[in-house]
Amino acid sequence: MKKLVLAAALTAAASTAYAGSLAEPIVEAPVVVEETTGSSSGVLLPILLLIIAAAALA
Repeated sequence: MKKLVLAAALTAAASTAYAGSLAEPIVEAPVVVEETTGSSSGVLLPILLLIIAAAALA
């Protein structure tokens, strides 16, 4: 008799653990942030300095 009561109690506890709703879960998309840098960003400053130096010498 004790085994029957124990089995019934464990079955009742296990069935409530899986209870849930029928609604679709809400899943948020991850936010991806990309930095945009040009390939010529490091070249622009030396070129401008050369133009200024050439203008100063002329």
